[in-house]
Amino acid sequence: MELVLIEEIAVKVAESVPRLGSTRLVAVDGPGGAGKSTLAERLAVACCAELLHTDDFASWDNQIDWWPRLERQVLESLGQDRPARYQRYDWNTRALAEWHEIAGPDVLILEGVSSAREAVRDRLSLSIWVETPRDTRLARGLDRDGVEALPLWEQWMAAEDAHFADDRTPDHADLIVDGWHSQE
Repeated sequence: MELVLIEEIAVKVAESVPRLGSTRLVAVDGPGGAGKSTLAERLAVACCAELLHTDDFASWDNQIDWWPRLERQVLESLGQDRPARYQRYDWNTRALAEWHEIAGPDVLILEGVSSAREAVRDRLSLSIWVETPRDTRLARGLDRDGVEALPLWEQWMAAEDAHFADDRTPDHADLIVDGWHSQE
């Protein structure tokens, strides 16, 4: 797998066709700890894009099945070229928190586990899969969340393994990016 420069991805985004109303929806997907957030933040700057994290919808207790709320609160509105409004999930309080608005961006980067799932593929302008070895991903997660989170990470990784095996997300990606070096 070759390293792809952010500038090269930004050109692909610029050349892509809007498929969510007039918005180019770009998914940065991959398993937890792969380097998706780092890549998405850099890409958002390079594309002058709005960035939305699936972590604003998911939780330790709801890793995959939160999607209908994203559809209702964000994708349906943007697909009709209307501003979207969503309520962020707070991982610390384990409850829905403040509301946020997304006002029809030219490019919206949806970053997170399962962001390029089958349910949204026909509306994606570009799909990026971030590939990183499992042991590296787990180490990154435990560095961020603490070693006491190991049981949660094991549960999370099992759920995402099942999702990706069923959804075959990497097989449908437009780009596969090396997340192994993205943190360096």
